[in-house]
Amino acid sequence: MPEREERETDAERRRRRAQFLHELAEARELRARVTPRRARAARMRQAMRMRTFRW
Repeated sequence: MPEREERETDAERRRRRAQFLHELAEARELRARVTPRRARAARMRQAMRMRTFRW
């Protein structure tokens, strides 16, 4: 039976993580709307990071 309990806690952890990532994305969208210049600069930095990233 410990296996089953472990699986349930794993599912719970995944659910909490999904909720956290959803809230984080919401917060980023809100910040982008509130401070468009800073958000644009952050997007540019991210784009530069992706361009210089080596696979």
